[in-house]
Amino acid sequence: MEQKYIVALEIGSSKIKAALAYIDASQSLNVQAVEEEPLLDCVRHGCIRNVAEVANTVRRLVRRLEARVAPRKVEGVYVSIGGRSLMSSVREIDRNLAGDVEVTQELINQLKKEAMATTLSEKDVLAVVPREWIVDKAGTEQPVGMMAREIRMSANIISARSLLKRNLELMLLDKVGLKINGIIVRQLAEGKFVLTPEERRLGCLFVDFGAETTTLSIYKHDRLQYLVTLPLGSRNITLDITHLNHLEEKAEELKKAGGNALMTPSANASIDHDDIDFAEINNYVAWRAGEIIANIKEQLKVGGFTSSELPGGVIIVGKGAKLNGFNARLSEALNLKVRSGSVMAGALRILDNNIVPSDHIDILSILYTASKAAPVECLSELVVVAPPEPVLTEIETPQEEVEVKPKRSRWKFITDLGRKIGDHLKEPDEDDSDFEDDN
Repeated sequence: MEQKYIVALEIGSSKIKAALAYIDASQSLNVQAVEEEPLLDCVRHGCIRNVAEVANTVRRLVRRLEARVAPRKVEGVYVSIGGRSLMSSVREIDRNLAGDVEVTQELINQLKKEAMATTLSEKDVLAVVPREWIVDKAGTEQPVGMMAREIRMSANIISARSLLKRNLELMLLDKVGLKINGIIVRQLAEGKFVLTPEERRLGCLFVDFGAETTTLSIYKHDRLQYLVTLPLGSRNITLDITHLNHLEEKAEELKKAGGNALMTPSANASIDHDDIDFAEINNYVAWRAGEIIANIKEQLKVGGFTSSELPGGVIIVGKGAKLNGFNARLSEALNLKVRSGSVMAGALRILDNNIVPSDHIDILSILYTASKAAPVECLSELVVVAPPEPVLTEIETPQEEVEVKPKRSRWKFITDLGRKIGDHLKEPDEDDSDFEDDN
């Protein structure tokens, strides 16, 4: 099998990432490059607002990736989708069968297709994730192969506002001219990428703490049970700090340098910022962090779970999760252990030493998910140009050389003629001699 290249795009509220990888003959995923550019007010809560500016940024990132595989070009991409309106809703699909019938994968696919056709007002259905199977009124983990008279699928319908997908397609198809080989729900991709099988089976809370949104997923019995997005993120903390008369860029720097969700300044806070009162900054940081944690705790209840039912604990990813003290405060509030999400061992190979996997879980998870689902080649074909064939020309046979005498001038011709006449007159004429002897 030849190498197959895939390209992924992650368009967030604060940045855009593009990544290039190939799948080799052993089906291993090899990441060659990750490119990134910051954004400001072009994407809000996961929805593209400035289509033209985002398109320009995507073009620049794609050109950098193409430089790695020249002369091939990027023709298609796998793109993530998320945002404030991303959520799950439960739908149940029943099917009565004619007598005892074996449950086949084809039947399962039909049930999923029916759920995928669910119509929602101003929303697109992005994915269908089964949460429970009931065969003849008894729950089961694996229905395929069972004999049944009746089967029921309880599924999570993952949806988001139609505007998210519409603007995404407008930007990529019309503005940039790239094919969309697949739209992948980032939260689902990250869950497959960083959660262990034990955490998913025992029950856990997966948190993606982003710039403007925080998305929560609850897993139990190895299945997604609940998904919701909060319209709060780490940028809210940054904007709070701007009330202390700092520009947003400076406020972000101060948040990272000395901000602490526990209201305790970081140990290195005063090294480069002697003139900053971090106690005042942390009043804002701690208050907003507390609000985000309170909403996470409330959504745990809305999803129908208690902390005791999630012994797998909390797994958290996203730049917001790097805020000092946040994980410790979240663990205390939920009475659960909290760990930072990391790349699964053996999931992929990083070929560029400049790529730090823990900083790029979002885009790497898109590559990983695409590689596991009959991936489509994202680059143009490599055209090998053969050298031109030699052109045979007819060789002319040399002709026999003909001596060409130089032309004489007119004066030389007359002179030569006169000399010849004179020589002729000097010779004795036979008739004249006979005449002289007779006399």
